[in-house]
Amino acid sequence: METLVIPHRLEIIRTHKAHGGWVAAVLPIHYPRALFRAFDILPVEVWGPPRIDPTLGSAHLQPYVCSIVRNALAYLLDGRLNVADFIVVPHTCDSLQGFASILIDFVKPTQPVLPIYLPRGKRLSDLIFLTDEFKALYRTLAELTHREPSPADLMAAIEREEQADDLLAQLHHDRRNLALSQTDLYRLIRSREYLPAETFVEIAGAVVQSARSLPPPNDIPIMLSGIVPEPLTLFDALTQMNAYVAADDFAACGRRLYERGSRQDPFERMAERILLAPPDSTRGSSMQDRLNHLTTLAQTTGARGIVFYDVKFCEPELFYLPVLREGLQRANLPSVVIEFDLNDGLTQQTQTRLEAFIEMIGGTQ
Repeated sequence: METLVIPHRLEIIRTHKAHGGWVAAVLPIHYPRALFRAFDILPVEVWGPPRIDPTLGSAHLQPYVCSIVRNALAYLLDGRLNVADFIVVPHTCDSLQGFASILIDFVKPTQPVLPIYLPRGKRLSDLIFLTDEFKALYRTLAELTHREPSPADLMAAIEREEQADDLLAQLHHDRRNLALSQTDLYRLIRSREYLPAETFVEIAGAVVQSARSLPPPNDIPIMLSGIVPEPLTLFDALTQMNAYVAADDFAACGRRLYERGSRQDPFERMAERILLAPPDSTRGSSMQDRLNHLTTLAQTTGARGIVFYDVKFCEPELFYLPVLREGLQRANLPSVVIEFDLNDGLTQQTQTRLEAFIEMIGGTQ
């Protein structure tokens, strides 16, 4: 296996700010990276983070709010997001919308809070709505930064992001032939959450170029689905269980394989790319679209079973699970549901359930 060197997010943040740029702390999941980069704002995503004291956040939230939102609020109130110049909160779910409301109306941070409202469909009206939302965000950023990137500036930023996303998709597609462990592969995939597009292109491009045809692994191929793969030691454990992640349906990873856009208007193009992403519960995709996507992904990658690995209390995901699992059963694709809290780490109970599921699907070969 190759040694993979990825700059730490704090290193990236400090370098960007040292050159006069701004930083936006971005909550999950979908947002226009290129729009922020055109303003010289580096988006750095906040997925929790895991393994912190959630007490400060818990004081302002209901006990059934997921640990991504609870930890993010605790992280912010503890001053750990002071390095950010903006707080960006997409309307991904009711919990994140509530998070934005708390910041805007009650616990007001020093940074501007920028909500982004996402449509729940792929119709022309949804494209128009999201395009207008991005135009409004542009006007807000122009007022805050005293900059006005031109359409050419926006398209140049979009091109950089599209190049990075092309490589991200290639990492997913070529995963069997990459000289990386499963853990290092996901370290690289998730570095897209904070690396500038040009830095990601340099690192991922070198990995893709060094790919070579390898014999198929003997491990049992599975698909992982959920919101975010935490902790990354999950992949070490799967490797030890002789399981191989052949397909990815994580909201943080596989559901953000944005294709290149075709529209010439930069705002329409940014909106188009998000709306054409793989089906996602948080964007209100239909049950059938989600089911078709999962079954097709399993067929094309050879995954023998699906592990729904979800953060506790994630309502968008939980709403879909009964119908999805019933449809997968009809398609002879076994599945298991495992819920976790970001602060739990990889528990023995989780490992036992994973191992039992992998042994079961391995015996059905």
